[in-house]
Amino acid sequence: MRTTYMRSNRSGRIEALDIFRALTMFLMLFVNDIPGLKNIPHWLLHATANEDMLGFSDTIFPGFLFAMGMAIPFAIENRLKKGDTYPQVGAHILARTIALLVMGVFTVNRDTIDPLATGMSMPYFSLLMVLGFFLVWSVYPSVKGWKKYLILVMKMIGIAILVYLFYIYKGRNGMLFSPQWWGILGLIGWTYLVCAVIYLFTQKNLFLNTLMLIVLIGCSILSETGTFDQWKFTSYIPSEATLHTFGMAGIWASLLMQRFADRYNPRRFYLIMSCIGIVMLAAAIYAHQYWIISKIQATPTWLFYCCALFFPLFAFVYHLTDVKGRSHWFNLIKPAGTVTLTCYIIPYAWYSVQELLDIQYPDWLQSGIPGLAKSFVFSLLIIGIAWILMKMRIRLKI
Repeated sequence: MRTTYMRSNRSGRIEALDIFRALTMFLMLFVNDIPGLKNIPHWLLHATANEDMLGFSDTIFPGFLFAMGMAIPFAIENRLKKGDTYPQVGAHILARTIALLVMGVFTVNRDTIDPLATGMSMPYFSLLMVLGFFLVWSVYPSVKGWKKYLILVMKMIGIAILVYLFYIYKGRNGMLFSPQWWGILGLIGWTYLVCAVIYLFTQKNLFLNTLMLIVLIGCSILSETGTFDQWKFTSYIPSEATLHTFGMAGIWASLLMQRFADRYNPRRFYLIMSCIGIVMLAAAIYAHQYWIISKIQATPTWLFYCCALFFPLFAFVYHLTDVKGRSHWFNLIKPAGTVTLTCYIIPYAWYSVQELLDIQYPDWLQSGIPGLAKSFVFSLLIIGIAWILMKMRIRLKI
């Protein structure tokens, strides 16, 4: 019965999930655009590697992982309800992971390309890369006959473009095309794989998912203490346990919402999420005695401080959208919650076109409040472009 109380629209979607994801995507676009601006508050930026600080920008990526984790139970349960078998769901999880890893590796190698050695500038590499992504992973309509083969040809052209870029690539100082740090999309892919596989086994069992969250938190702490350093095989395990914990925390929050959220009497849900936030804050303060707050180092302190924010924040978004019916307040950014991947990829084309056309902003738009306003408007424009493409039935989905 609680599930029906949670749902506030005819489609049965929980508004808060899409809005929370849209917020994190909008803010990701924003914080990715502000580096390079002058005379802006230091707290808005990412902390440096050894700086003990939680910059605003340091909270956005883990917030996205948290939002992704919240969607996993719904996505998997929907597939199972439609009749998919466990092997079919597992194959879908693997396919999504591979797509994210491929896109992540291409974007991270793009950043280190040597135009002289490759014979192709970064903007042209980026535009071809984006074209390849859209040809391979666009949502194509269900068609028959010759149109079906046309779609297949388009996908093959996309694959050929990506293979060509891989073949010609040469990085700075002779660097070869490699995973490097996997890129943001790659890190999302690894976190998605770990968390989705865990949920495939634990399902809606709140106890088991709580236990797995505790295990991942323990792995995050043990990793930071250097305990795993003596185990050589761990050096071959990609990504960080801390990142996986953000995704698992999202799954946990999603299950708590499904069990306790009631839009007619939401106080118990608010209390639970607030108490979790307080516990996470206490853990962060305690962990701060041993480790700095660092996104780059993926410290447990960073994990706890971020989670202390995310749990109560999601409850607040739920209150605004599903309880008070104020989801229209977020209409400008709503598309970012449904065409998220499209929103993330578009800036690679935007910046490339801007560089090729030598478009320069005036000095007053590269500093202070006007510069921040420019980045704010830029983020809205990207979401608007993604919305237009969606209306044209052009969008990325994996």
